[in-house]
Amino acid sequence: MAVTADAGIPAPRPVTARTFARMKLRVLRNGFRGRPARIVMFVIGALFAVWMALGAFAAILVSLKPDYADTLGPLVPALIGSLLVVGWVFGPLIWFGIDETLDPARFALLPLPRRTLVSGLFAAALVGVPAAASALAMTSLVVGAALWQGVLATALQLVGVIGGILLCVALSRAVTSAFANMLRSRRVKDLAAVLLALLVALIGPLQFWGVSAAQHAKRSQLLALADVLGWTPLGAPWTIGSEAAAGNLGAAVAKLAMTLACVGLLLWWWAATIESAMLGQAGSSGSKRAAATGGPIARLFGGALGRLPRTIDGALVAREMRYWWRDTRRRAALVTFAVIGIFIPVVVNLGGPMAFAGNEPATQSPLSRATSMIFVGTVAALNLANQFGFDGTAYALHLIVGVRGRQELRARVLGYSIFVLPLMVVISIVISVILGRLGDLPMMLGTMLAAFGVGLAVTLIISVLGAYSLPENQNPFAVKTGAGVTKSFLALGALVGSLILALPMALGAALLGETWQIIALPVGIVYGIVAAWLGMIIAGDAIDRRGPELLAAVTPRD
Repeated sequence: MAVTADAGIPAPRPVTARTFARMKLRVLRNGFRGRPARIVMFVIGALFAVWMALGAFAAILVSLKPDYADTLGPLVPALIGSLLVVGWVFGPLIWFGIDETLDPARFALLPLPRRTLVSGLFAAALVGVPAAASALAMTSLVVGAALWQGVLATALQLVGVIGGILLCVALSRAVTSAFANMLRSRRVKDLAAVLLALLVALIGPLQFWGVSAAQHAKRSQLLALADVLGWTPLGAPWTIGSEAAAGNLGAAVAKLAMTLACVGLLLWWWAATIESAMLGQAGSSGSKRAAATGGPIARLFGGALGRLPRTIDGALVAREMRYWWRDTRRRAALVTFAVIGIFIPVVVNLGGPMAFAGNEPATQSPLSRATSMIFVGTVAALNLANQFGFDGTAYALHLIVGVRGRQELRARVLGYSIFVLPLMVVISIVISVILGRLGDLPMMLGTMLAAFGVGLAVTLIISVLGAYSLPENQNPFAVKTGAGVTKSFLALGALVGSLILALPMALGAALLGETWQIIALPVGIVYGIVAAWLGMIIAGDAIDRRGPELLAAVTPRD
């Protein structure tokens, strides 16, 4: 360690990229102390990443074998590599802010040169499970080239894989830094959360559509797609070895140059935007919302809530409706339900992915239609399985003023039902039109309402007896603790229990035939209301007995 000549004080060590990497590891290590749930979730996440990486490794390696090189060789690396790059773009936007070493705002007060900061954060981003899993998956290109494509192709592909990993990390950091200020805006954050919820909910439909499209696409079309992706930054790093093995040395060099140039441009863009990301300059401008007029009661019952009675029950319903409209996580749950509510019945009744290719529907039965509607109704009720967890410490006010348990739950169910019941009607109509069975609309709606009622009965009880805290983060996907995943077994139990209690509706559809078409709607409404009423009584009495314990359970501790 160097010592100054005049004071004898040890000179500080220069800050390098290695300093940031060590900081990243130390933050991860300290975050695990005394938190076994976080350790378990980290191990599960790491194992899942390794499993995905090994799957991609095997798929790419098989595609490079001489037996498949002409058909799969140009296609699989380009597709998997492109998906990897896209994942690196959207992943940091969804989980922005979890890793303390990757948030530029935490270094705003430190006298670090911009070049040092960018290089250090870049090195820190390379240390972690995502980068390691990506490198493991794409190393298969180098292994395949070494086995079957020659020394030159192996060397070029090795440089290409390294450049591709650097491209992924630089792209994710540059995009995150550029949108950091926008993500700090509540309006943009809320809009992004809803759009991301829609995107996540569409993963299943897009997967089925992609499988169907791949089954019906011609080989020439797939190869043309791979060729186009190979000449974009998404697929260029991963197809360098194939170009060299095919004798297209100029194309291989051009793709390598494209990759390295993109890395340089992204690092320059990141350096240009990192200062504003640290200081939050872009988020300070803009007009402010005009101050609301009237007293607190007038503001609570403003807008579409003006018709609610000015009573305790009306105030509780108005509060719940505002929460479901404004809270990002709750709106995301509504969007997800709307997509799942249409997708699941279509897949069950139209025969899976083949239905998305325009094929004839598979043989339908009343039992299959009723079963799909039961599943949709129970999924709608699952959004209340941890309803007090959304409130956190705010629920203390209800205990102080003495809100009764049954009154509390009745208001919460009404506030939620005002949003979800119209969605259920729309889903029933859409499914009836898609299936070409408008005569089954009353049966499907009645079955869904009955399942929703019994689902409420189960989830209301679980929301009181199995409540748990949620992190303060408003991002519905960025959950730092493992509590949500650990306690999700309660939601799974609620789903199974609700499905069992809703079985009489499926039996009626299977055994009563045409008669059930007539009586299903009134029977379903009565069955659902009675079940939900019984659930409110049981759960409401439980709230009156253990209100303080419920508050302690939903109070965030992280």
